[in-house]
Amino acid sequence: MASVTTVVGVIIVFLIVLLFSAVKIVQEYERGVIFRLGRLKGPKGPGWFLIIPMIDRMVRIDLRVVTLDIPAQEAITRDNVTVRVNAVAYFRVIDPSAAIVQVEDYRRATFQIAQTSLRSVLGQSDLDELLIHRDEINQRLQKIIDESTTPWGIKVSIVEVKDVELPDTMKRAMARQAEAEREKRAKIIHAEGEFQAAQQLQNAALVIAQAPAAIQLRYLQTLTEIAVEKNSTIIFPVPIEFLGSMGKLAESIIKKDAVERPDQTE
Repeated sequence: MASVTTVVGVIIVFLIVLLFSAVKIVQEYERGVIFRLGRLKGPKGPGWFLIIPMIDRMVRIDLRVVTLDIPAQEAITRDNVTVRVNAVAYFRVIDPSAAIVQVEDYRRATFQIAQTSLRSVLGQSDLDELLIHRDEINQRLQKIIDESTTPWGIKVSIVEVKDVELPDTMKRAMARQAEAEREKRAKIIHAEGEFQAAQQLQNAALVIAQAPAAIQLRYLQTLTEIAVEKNSTIIFPVPIEFLGSMGKLAESIIKKDAVERPDQTE
């Protein structure tokens, strides 16, 4: 009797363990890929479902976006500049069955593809393109990696180049180039200012030529501005014509005075 009870207990325990092993629960962001006797049955989930113990095997696949850091890669650009560039890629599984069946380790495979693609794109790009048109580099990388990983059920959504390390000699050369460019712009701006000032002086000369009295007003205005400084010696230029007219006026006054007072002159 005791042996029968023991056997029944063992059977009950076995059935309970078998039941628990038959019930599978996967989260909302997961899928369970089922293999029955080695054959692919397809993904299931989310939620709970039953499998056949010892016949079915389940492999969990995470469907969330994975952040993949691509370490710094040293490459030579198309214009023969050695650079070190690192990047980051974002991808996720869109086909759980392909991610298990088509590739052994989809994470490692995606990582290797990202590294080789980064070096390849750097070798096909110029340094200026890498520094200025980085968005185009990112799009090219995303397209190349995505096309390579699509058969594995992987979707690469974003690839971003993070840091670009240049040799010290190239940094100094770029600094000299930037300084020369700033000096060039400064000289151009100065020349444009001189040109505009010359145009304004030409316009002023035309105005004075049309109204000669304007130069006298300008003399008086200049004298007023200079007179503010009391410790200055002012030399005021007087036109020769003005001096000639003043001399004639003085001579006429003397003659008139001599005619009016003849006795005093004698």
